[in-house]
Amino acid sequence: MAGRRTMGQPTKRKKAPSGNGRVHVRKGDRVKVIRGNYKGQEGTVLRVATKDNRVVIEGINLRKRHMKPTQENPEGGIVTFEAPIHASNVMLLDPSTGEPTRIRHHMDEDGTKERISARSGHAIPAPKIAKT
Repeated sequence: MAGRRTMGQPTKRKKAPSGNGRVHVRKGDRVKVIRGNYKGQEGTVLRVATKDNRVVIEGINLRKRHMKPTQENPEGGIVTFEAPIHASNVMLLDPSTGEPTRIRHHMDEDGTKERISARSGHAIPAPKIAKT
């Protein structure tokens, strides 16, 4: 009887993601968590989900999942993984000072857009990502 509802109970609907497709950090950036259980910790952004406005950070928000044995993982067991956190809970670290900062965008003379640290005024280089 899936889909049936009783009187007085509203149907459950999934919320549409509130992200607009823009996140202030990129994959490979060093960030600091400013809110939540991991406040004050730093890590590298592993993945950015722009539609959900969430980021996955190395070593932050670790979760455990009990996995059944499969052909790929015949032993199964408990797997630890990094869960995403909301992008508003992290701040980009300025590479020159190591302090958390907001960013500004600036167009160079040659037409390339670069990120500028709001705190120090120095340019923030694009992160170097190892291709695997």
